[in-house]
Amino acid sequence: MHDHGHHHHHGEHGHHGTDSGRLLTLAVSLTLGFALVEAIGGLVAGSLALLSDAGHMVTDSLALAMAAIAAWIARRPPSRRHSYGLGRIETLAAFVNALVMIGIVVAVTSFAVGRVLTPQPVAGGVVTWVALIGLLVNLAVAWLLMGGRRNVNVKAALLHVLGDLLGSVAALISGVVILHTGWTPIDPLLSLCIAALILVSAVRVLREALHALLDGVPPDIDLARVGDELAALDEVVSVHDLHIWLIAADRSALSAHVVIRRMDDWPAVLTRIRAHVGTHHGIDHVTLQPEPLETVLRFTPRTATAPAPVQHH
Repeated sequence: MHDHGHHHHHGEHGHHGTDSGRLLTLAVSLTLGFALVEAIGGLVAGSLALLSDAGHMVTDSLALAMAAIAAWIARRPPSRRHSYGLGRIETLAAFVNALVMIGIVVAVTSFAVGRVLTPQPVAGGVVTWVALIGLLVNLAVAWLLMGGRRNVNVKAALLHVLGDLLGSVAALISGVVILHTGWTPIDPLLSLCIAALILVSAVRVLREALHALLDGVPPDIDLARVGDELAALDEVVSVHDLHIWLIAADRSALSAHVVIRRMDDWPAVLTRIRAHVGTHHGIDHVTLQPEPLETVLRFTPRTATAPAPVQHH
């Protein structure tokens, strides 16, 4: 009475893990390499924007490394200890990365406020050239990640890179303004603006990762709609105990009890449900329990006439 529709596609999932792992590894190399250049430029120029962005890039390199390691670990097949595999480790990495990002925002804000209150001399020319190179490097890294598979782990890694990208833009504007006007407060003020933008994105990724870790319904799937669609299929009387959750950063699972008129219809109904949720909602791990209508009616209180069309618990 308990049927599983398991379309794991381990080969495809492994390929996606390899793809994101390679992209993240390359992103780590580029980001860490330029962080050293930016740190030296920041020290020479006395620019908080460059120094904070360099520190940000070092932290981002660690975050990208964590994301890359998570992508590789997620490729491991299910085992006796982890029957779903380790795909959710990517979501965990995204959660940690978002927390780190919020910590960076707090640190940058603290330094920036101090610089606003006590302005320091800044070499605008050095800041401009270093920031311009940093902008090009960050654009290249962002382009690499945006071209790969976009799960929550890659999104969190991309968030760090976009933070670096915005930091480079801020440093570039800061350098140009200081070079032409000598107004040094622009350096920490732009850092505060970028910190605010990064904070909004970090909180969004944090919420998405936490939702997945708590077995929430994937944001692109409407639970009620899926239940209505299944209940409307031929030979299906009702659906209850419907659950949909993420078992990996980019894989969803579904379980449900399906009331049917005759058990003889179950093989056809099972095939129909698997095809429907796979085609329309991208759910490849399906666990269903059939329940004959006569059995349900037998245990239904006399005050009830029939099972509800769809029940979600």
